[in-house]
Amino acid sequence: MWELVKSGGWMMLPIILSSIAAMAIVAERLWTLRASRVTPEHLLGQVWVWIKDKQLNKDKLKELRANSPLGEILAAGLANSKHGREIMKECIEEAAQRVIHELERYVSALGTIAAMAPLLGLLGTVLGMIDIFSAFTGSGMTTNASVLAGGISKALITTAAGLMVGIPAVFFHRFLLRRIDELVVGMEQEAIKLVEVVQGDRDVDLSGSKA
Repeated sequence: MWELVKSGGWMMLPIILSSIAAMAIVAERLWTLRASRVTPEHLLGQVWVWIKDKQLNKDKLKELRANSPLGEILAAGLANSKHGREIMKECIEEAAQRVIHELERYVSALGTIAAMAPLLGLLGTVLGMIDIFSAFTGSGMTTNASVLAGGISKALITTAAGLMVGIPAVFFHRFLLRRIDELVVGMEQEAIKLVEVVQGDRDVDLSGSKA
């Protein structure tokens, strides 16, 4: 393995660093974007119990904000529920924008790595090819097919390495975007339920609520 890295030349360094960054981002986002952390089960039901028992106070709201992204959104709505339906919805939307921005952290960087790694590999191959042909031209040597083939195979190592980094990065970039979309839809549904029950427009069954 080390011999392959050495054969790829100095362009292998940014490719290796890109792979390390991509793995770190994927691991961190998979841990952070767990449904149990973002949208805890029965959270909305617990909030409704607090409301009915008149236990909802500043300490409860602070606890709600700190525990999960969904809790932050619900707390923003509850803190402004006395100002009417529209103000409550606006506060929920503002909090949701902050939460979504936090959920998308590092994902764009992963997309950049996915696009950049194959290009770094291709650049390494092009530079390697230039070196090979420059060596033959400068020395005035007659081109030897086996030597040329060996040089080209070494030059192609960076392209292979770039693709090995880029392909998984593309997959996980798409996967994480899909996970975020699913979480956002779930939080939106729970926020709508909260507005419905707090403003008293209609009864909403909270027993089957995911959050």
